[in-house]
Amino acid sequence: MSSGGVHYFFEGFSLIKTKGLKRFVFVPLTINLVLFSVAFYFLFGQIEMGIAYVIDLVPEWLGWIKTAISFFLWPLAVISVLLIFALIFGTLANWIAAPFNGVLSEKVERHLTGQDLGDEGVMSLVKDIPRTVGREFTKFIWYVPRAIGFLLLFFFLPVIGQILWFLFNAWMMAIQYCDYPYDNHKVDFTRMRLHLGEHKGKAMTFGMMVNVFSLIPVVNFIVMPVAICGATSMWVRELKHTLHH
Repeated sequence: MSSGGVHYFFEGFSLIKTKGLKRFVFVPLTINLVLFSVAFYFLFGQIEMGIAYVIDLVPEWLGWIKTAISFFLWPLAVISVLLIFALIFGTLANWIAAPFNGVLSEKVERHLTGQDLGDEGVMSLVKDIPRTVGREFTKFIWYVPRAIGFLLLFFFLPVIGQILWFLFNAWMMAIQYCDYPYDNHKVDFTRMRLHLGEHKGKAMTFGMMVNVFSLIPVVNFIVMPVAICGATSMWVRELKHTLHH
């Protein structure tokens, strides 16, 4: 039975707790935890300085305006910065974790199809590093010019620009995480993207969930392995059956 992208995303939460899979979740989880902790610490300091600078521009006798600006700027600044940098730091995390993400996707697929998880050694992982990192570079090259365009809209087209940025990020998140099982089956990036486009509704709702949960403190630390597991489940149960060879 066909399920939506939201269903597959939440299935990822169950899969990361599956016996036998948890050890393959550990490395992507740790990489995400470290990078997002560092990023949040850095960004929080920058937001604080930026808001203090803006408030200092207001004369002291307009104290009530200072308070109002501070009240409205904090949530606006935090949401805007998180929307922009969640994808940037998520991309960096995926570059570093790419070989481990590919392995996690492969193990999840084996689990879902009733196969033995296997016990391949470190050398099996090492030999895939050039391919997996190369694949991340391909995604990055595809992403950058489009991201620049949507970022311009984000800053110069109020509200609509933010909505378009969110939708673009959702599509990018779908591409990012659904790509691992495609890559494991040697499906090239262009073909993967076109095939995912045939299931855009499912892909977009999945990507939206990744986006939203990436903005939630603490929860965002586990989004990477959850999204990999959920995307792999969507591949196993639906996507691979419609991919024409």
